[in-house]
Amino acid sequence: GKKYSCDGAKLFVMANGMGWNRVVFTFPRGYGSAVERTHSRRLSREVYRVLKARLARGYDLTILVFPGKDSYAVREQQLSVLFRKAGLLLGIIE
Repeated sequence: GKKYSCDGAKLFVMANGMGWNRVVFTFPRGYGSAVERTHSRRLSREVYRVLKARLARGYDLTILVFPGKDSYAVREQQLSVLFRKAGLLLGIIE
């Protein structure tokens, strides 16, 4: 697959030949406690849920989130940048 990065996150993309995306959020070794990882994963899933209607389908997506500011706005900006770099955001002309 291919990889894309931005400040605080990396995206690994591979075509899966299906009509839908599969997504997983993962963290580097030493990323806080289990509570912090769970909070970050839930936050990431919510941002993905909002963005997924605007994404191309048929990919396996692995998103590696690094420690740092953990807010909805920051995560939304990170994922938008990553999906735009990967060419997965539909209807966005830049």
